[in-house]
Amino acid sequence: MESWSVDERKTVRVLGTFTLGMAAVLAIGPVVASAAPPAANSWDVQQVPTGYRVTLRLDEPVAMRAARPLLAVNGKPIGVAQQSADRRTLTLITSDKAAAEARDVQLVWPGDAGQGVRSLTGGPTDAYWLNARKGPLLKDDPGKLGRYKVETAEYNLGDQAVLLPGLGQKSEVVGKVYAPVGAAGQRPLVVFLHGRHEACYGDESAPSDKPWPCPKGTKPVPSYRGYDGPAKALASNGYQVVSISSNAINAYDNDAYDSGAQARAELVLDHLALWKKWSTVGGGPFGTKYIGKFDLQNVGLMGHSRGGEGVVRAAAVNADRGSQYGVRAVLPLAPVDFARSAVPGVAMSVLLPYCDGDVSDLQGQKYYDDTRNSITGDGAARSTVTVLGANHNFFNTEWTPGQSVAPSMDDWGGEGNGAPCDAEYAGRLKAKEQQAVGTAYLAGFFRLQLGGEKQFLPLFDGSDARAASAGKAVVRVVAQAPLASRRDVTAFDKTLPKDAVTGKATAVVCIGEACLVTDSPGSAPHWDAAYYAQHAPTLAVTKLSWTDKSGVLRLNLPTVHRDVRKYAALSFRAAPDPTSTPKTDLTVRVVDGRGRAAAVPVSAVSDALTRLPGDESVGLPKNLLRTVRIPLSSLGGVNLRDVRTIELRTDRVAKGSAYLSDLSFSAPGLGVSAVTAPKVAVADVTVKEGDQGTTYASFVVRLSRPTTRPVVVYAETSLPYADVMPVGDVAQAVVFKPGQVRQTVRVPVRANTRDSDDVKFYLALSAPREAVLTRNFGHGLILDDD
Repeated sequence: MESWSVDERKTVRVLGTFTLGMAAVLAIGPVVASAAPPAANSWDVQQVPTGYRVTLRLDEPVAMRAARPLLAVNGKPIGVAQQSADRRTLTLITSDKAAAEARDVQLVWPGDAGQGVRSLTGGPTDAYWLNARKGPLLKDDPGKLGRYKVETAEYNLGDQAVLLPGLGQKSEVVGKVYAPVGAAGQRPLVVFLHGRHEACYGDESAPSDKPWPCPKGTKPVPSYRGYDGPAKALASNGYQVVSISSNAINAYDNDAYDSGAQARAELVLDHLALWKKWSTVGGGPFGTKYIGKFDLQNVGLMGHSRGGEGVVRAAAVNADRGSQYGVRAVLPLAPVDFARSAVPGVAMSVLLPYCDGDVSDLQGQKYYDDTRNSITGDGAARSTVTVLGANHNFFNTEWTPGQSVAPSMDDWGGEGNGAPCDAEYAGRLKAKEQQAVGTAYLAGFFRLQLGGEKQFLPLFDGSDARAASAGKAVVRVVAQAPLASRRDVTAFDKTLPKDAVTGKATAVVCIGEACLVTDSPGSAPHWDAAYYAQHAPTLAVTKLSWTDKSGVLRLNLPTVHRDVRKYAALSFRAAPDPTSTPKTDLTVRVVDGRGRAAAVPVSAVSDALTRLPGDESVGLPKNLLRTVRIPLSSLGGVNLRDVRTIELRTDRVAKGSAYLSDLSFSAPGLGVSAVTAPKVAVADVTVKEGDQGTTYASFVVRLSRPTTRPVVVYAETSLPYADVMPVGDVAQAVVFKPGQVRQTVRVPVRANTRDSDDVKFYLALSAPREAVLTRNFGHGLILDDD
């Protein structure tokens, strides 16, 4: 091999948990090779037909995390790495010429990738967030235990009790039951699914080439036992809770085409099938104990980490199979969203820990962004709950040092990674404080959505109410009220009329990097790319910029929308532009038909235009849209029967820029969690490679029925890590015009005469509009005919 010592000159921007694109990892490049000097962890870079194969061999297995590991060359991340079965070898194929100049190759995680890189200007705001505004306390605290005693029991049907589609491996069927003693009748059921963590722990005296069942000398990590707090809070108030184990999926999902989402969904549905049987005719480990105790038509799902994508997928698969179970509420907790899946037709709240050191780009934000207007007529309520000072792991006691039986860690990574998240920072939550927040919001959400306990609405409607048990935690909620309780004015996702902006101001719609480019990885959750949907458009917002105090953005209400007396508040989402001045503010002015007006500074009702904490690196500060909520009762003198215009005025700060989204009138409400949209699915395809020219693998994408509205879904190839890849990259919108039910996505296949293996690849569907994704991955197989 030939050694290289040329200085590294190319930087690949890392988007949160992923690189800029799979194309960067797999595209064809020139042929060069290099090698490294001996080291504890050895590496090499070799020539391959598609560019460079970078390999890192580790002394110890790579940590089991939700995020995908990155390989960095000369300190700069160049791509997502494929792990070997024993997790000691990391490999990627890249066309990045930095690989040819390698002096050093290291494993890095997304939360590590930005160390030493300064974020955009904006100034330190840590002091404000240590004493940030807080709303009123609720009279009823969802974190408190209720009137029922809680009885717990576990069931274990074996380590290889069920074969999981999407994984090709057998999984354990293990769960912990939390039941309210003496509660009469059928009770709502909440299922908890943990995320990607180590499957086994202990001294491995006889290494095995199979990571599951646990090798001799090791034990399964009991991650499913880590949610006692919220489980007991729910059960003591009359809810049945089952927390299930998914260690087998964690052991094998590295090789799954969708990172294990389908397998996790199937496991959830398998447990629901068991409980349907056990609660009707009995049997299994409990006999007749739970007959008549579970309401399988009133089900909530909580998924943590990769479990979050699993429960989102479970809701979609359940709907596709005729809604055998009444999944009415889904709570992804610190989730991944690798495939940009919308969650229409069910109540949803996404909990985002600000100091997440694993899913550091807070990609779960996209569940809200992608779902909120995806289906016309969707009546479900949804929200995001951002918890400052919270990390990824501590919501699960079995992932928390000092509480877990297996080794565990603070995923933020210790000191020096940015003050707002350091372990000793005053705003950082201790483990038990964080778990108390999780208990309050998990229990409150399911009691609200499954039990109709409306006293908890203020926790999730954006009005800043607090639960006493959440303690000092600073929490920010963004909410979309149910359709029946909401009147949308504008989503700010389309160009405004020419006369809407006057004075020295501009309003421009932006998407993705057109909105924000930052050197701080993971700091733009709305706009960072997803792993299987690198090119699908992200959230469109309006960027309002001004250079003096004369700017006005004016929205005129149509006649049929002027009477707003039935609503409680006017609200929108907003965030300051980090490239603008440190201080940003606007005035909201509401004018009626007689010219009477009320003006409210944004800063008087919200800190949405205050920069979130952090001014260093590692994905801080986050650029998140937050709620500006103006109670209509505060608009004194304005005739709410005849509201004519809503203005956003730049009279507070002489120069600035802000992002705007989702302006609406709303009132609190539970809504109706049902949609009748068509289903979209992609079929598998097999094609011969051929000897010359280009052939095509034609994936058929179908709608379950015609519709009167256009349906759009995005399709993108997901390619394996292969030295020779005959498949071309494809990323396109698939549009069904009204009446159409079939479209074709053609993926080019480059013919050759080399004798090689058959090649598997996938077509991923994402970010649907006016349809529900059911089968979202099509499997492609290229048959080698040489």
